[in-house]
Amino acid sequence: MIARHETQQLDRNDVWARLAMPVAPETIAWRQDGRPIQRDGRFIARFVCYIEANTVRERLDAVVPGEWDLTLELLPALAGAAVDESAAVSFKARLQVLGVIREDVGTGKDYKQASTDAFKRAAVRFGIGHELYAYEQNWVELDGDGKFARPIEDPAVAYARKLARAARDEQPIAEEPAGEEVLAADHAPVADRPAKERKVTKNADLAALLPDIPACPKCAGKMWDNRLSKRNPKAPDYKCRDRSCDGVIWPQRGAPSQAEGVAVTAPTTPSMALVDEIPF
Repeated sequence: MIARHETQQLDRNDVWARLAMPVAPETIAWRQDGRPIQRDGRFIARFVCYIEANTVRERLDAVVPGEWDLTLELLPALAGAAVDESAAVSFKARLQVLGVIREDVGTGKDYKQASTDAFKRAAVRFGIGHELYAYEQNWVELDGDGKFARPIEDPAVAYARKLARAARDEQPIAEEPAGEEVLAADHAPVADRPAKERKVTKNADLAALLPDIPACPKCAGKMWDNRLSKRNPKAPDYKCRDRSCDGVIWPQRGAPSQAEGVAVTAPTTPSMALVDEIPF
């Protein structure tokens, strides 16, 4: 049997989770924040998202009907502070849900705007509309820079397009084809291959015609054989013929170079006695 206080705790946790659920997309609105600026002959302005106070009230009534209470307190203006028309009035909201109290302060140009701002800020402390604070900046083009300038497109549409573009840029690069597609790409003509691969492929084909001389380890092209002409035995045995390539092959350690004129002992001719003993 589950204790009564444990049941109440589980129910309360469920209440907090339901309050903090994301709000419906159709309840999110956008408003201009700040004056427009000019960029490349166009006027743009930053838009921020918000929800109405009625959306907060509907969420509280749906989750905890009759179990929440709001108290607003008008705050006095700060003495000596500069007067800002957009924040001329301040309210402190005290929101109580199931005995839990959260407080916050809101400002506005009049009583209505300041009180609703305080109400919504206090509701955010219960998780209502908290996801709006994760939204990125949304710059939208306007039809002018006047007081009555309007966005040329819906800010919500502009923000959705921005998210779609960011998601497309973060997609991983497609893996290389496997199986028959790889074989077809390897055996494709040089002219049909990417320009970056044409030079290396062409050099490799030419080097294949000279099996005695190794291909350049860097560009796969033909190399000069310097083993007989070099004066310094420590110099490279092979050097790439392409002047823009510095590929070389150094002599192996401990191996005598042909430039040193190592004498090669010729096979001895069998003696006549041995020749006579040959049965044929």
